[in-house]
Amino acid sequence: MQMINKTRSSFVRERIHSPTISVIMAAYNAENTIQTSIRSVLAQTYIHWELIVVDDCSEDGTLGLVEALAEGDSRIHVYANIQNAGVAMTRNFAMTQARGKWVAFLDSDDMWREDKLQKQLRFAEETGEPITYTSTMYMKECGGMSGYTLNAESKLRYKDLLRKNLMSCSSVMVLKEEMIPFPLTDDTHEDYAVWLQLVKEKGCARGLDEPLLVYRMSDESKSSRRVKSAKMTFNAYRYVGYGVFISTAYTLRYSVHSITKRIRIYLGKRASVLL
Repeated sequence: MQMINKTRSSFVRERIHSPTISVIMAAYNAENTIQTSIRSVLAQTYIHWELIVVDDCSEDGTLGLVEALAEGDSRIHVYANIQNAGVAMTRNFAMTQARGKWVAFLDSDDMWREDKLQKQLRFAEETGEPITYTSTMYMKECGGMSGYTLNAESKLRYKDLLRKNLMSCSSVMVLKEEMIPFPLTDDTHEDYAVWLQLVKEKGCARGLDEPLLVYRMSDESKSSRRVKSAKMTFNAYRYVGYGVFISTAYTLRYSVHSITKRIRIYLGKRASVLL
């Protein structure tokens, strides 16, 4: 995948900064949200990070907004795809540029609490686990917060992850060396397929049960988007080695959980009666 180079000033700055955590952000037509997302990184109490933003041929003002923010902080490094590559390939490229021991992901419409990196790094070091994630709060399309929180499980094992994905991508932090053998792929829920492979190999992901991520909901009410999501989930199960019948069964179970979760978010409570 071809990329344009960073600005000359970014090359000079990166020589004097050695990050512990590389934050990966793929961006496409995100001018309405990306500044808030990046500012949530800038506000982190843990300062030894770099933010790698790759613009995937946005047709709006996304790239200009990111470049303006990068002018004010040498830890932000900006790339732009020459042609649209999709979120998986865009994140894969960002991974090749990451210099941190750890990689964390942040979508261009999500936000972190200011102590997210500090608490999660300490948690990862204390547990000695290569993959960790946090609980998730939700912001509705209207901008209001839901009262529902998706709680992280202390030890999320493979069999439980097959049933439902508790690992919001923007909450995950992984040792970079553990991510390298598992590149993201298109036509699947790319992060879910990787989490399945990592958790299966490592035994579990450790969950920090604090809502350090604010996940911004998008409009997924159209039938076409629901069908596409189901196909991508099915492809994720196929990608990790399951046959058509088992993948179909897992997809149906996953879909029921996803619908139930969305209802909980809009009700603003756990709504356990819906399980």
